[in-house]
Amino acid sequence: MNKLFFITIYLVAACNPFKKVSLHSNMTAAKLLGNPNYQAICYGGYRSQTRDTEPSVAEIKEDLKILAAINIKFLRTYNVHHKEASNLLQAIAELKKEDSKFEMYVMLGAWIDCKNAWTDKTHVRNEDSERNSVEITEAARLANEYPDIVKIISVGNEAMVKWAWAYYVDPNIILKWVSLLQDLKKQHYLPKNLWITSSDNFASWGGGDKEYHVEDLNKLIKAVDYISMHTYPMHDTHYNPAFWGIKEIEQQLTEKEKINSAMKRTVDYAKMQYQGVLSYMKSIGANKPVHLGETGWATQSNEQYGNNGSKASDEYKSAKYYELIRNWTNTTGITCFYFEAFDESWKNSNNPMGSENHFGLIDRQSQAKYALWGAVDKGVLNGLKRNGKSIVKSFNGDEKKMWFDVKVPSNILKN
Repeated sequence: MNKLFFITIYLVAACNPFKKVSLHSNMTAAKLLGNPNYQAICYGGYRSQTRDTEPSVAEIKEDLKILAAINIKFLRTYNVHHKEASNLLQAIAELKKEDSKFEMYVMLGAWIDCKNAWTDKTHVRNEDSERNSVEITEAARLANEYPDIVKIISVGNEAMVKWAWAYYVDPNIILKWVSLLQDLKKQHYLPKNLWITSSDNFASWGGGDKEYHVEDLNKLIKAVDYISMHTYPMHDTHYNPAFWGIKEIEQQLTEKEKINSAMKRTVDYAKMQYQGVLSYMKSIGANKPVHLGETGWATQSNEQYGNNGSKASDEYKSAKYYELIRNWTNTTGITCFYFEAFDESWKNSNNPMGSENHFGLIDRQSQAKYALWGAVDKGVLNGLKRNGKSIVKSFNGDEKKMWFDVKVPSNILKN
């Protein structure tokens, strides 16, 4: 155990943020992951263009009731340095008291940065930011305070992938914190059934370029309880579009048929990345479950994914991807934390039409996007509101209006 571990354990003992625990819920991560009865989604409750305004417990309870109505029972969060995470756990606890049948579980994220992240100073990839120990300690405290809700702690979000230039770390940083949390479990300072992982791009888990195939990654794979990998075919419609387009033999198909074929290839692309992670894991002698910590499809973009780019982002393609990715994961024992539940405009506040603001299944006007029109038709969202507005269909339910924004990819693929 290195010096960092000793310092952290000392701080844990001195501050006494948690104590030895014995309470365990019957539902565990091992039972949740891969169980199609517990659909998962990535959750952020921010409703304005800045995270300075935290979602209240009451607002989060509105969101939780909406998600429960569409059979979501497992949420993923990203950090604990805002009150959103603790408010979410409080909201779930209150709903469980109000209704003994209410179920909602959480994969709690601890954000990890390198030293000097988000600054003009030289980024030190093999050293921690000052906040990392605070994130880990608070995540552990919340996991102990809500052991019946928090079933997984994820150390970092896309914290190892090298295109995350502003903050990425070397794998040894993630390994340190994962190992510490696993140590705390062994010492009974964390629930024994709490699972520890890191949620990162498929390449970071060895499924892509060999530059990621380093010994610290191999140690990390063996240290986590399971691998939480991200795959984003939508982004690669621009960055690696070999799979994206219409085949020559498909030119006689209708526009809808062409798009359906293209969307099927996007899921095949995601499957290929998933298999790449599996293959690398097995090549180092490990055998861990692999689930999707993130995947999703934006419904709008005035950038490289819009009509002046790859023509990927619209509500029809997003709904088709949601359908296909759920079908694949539900039938193969893979949990998919779909990205994401609600649109959040703080992510690119300088560009309201930027794709990062439009990954939600429900928009900021409380409109269910095309992927959820069926849920609206079934009436499961009746009586539920967000920001005082009932949940209704986007485009006023007019499919012809929705299709006006849908464009066929212009790339021509060889047969």
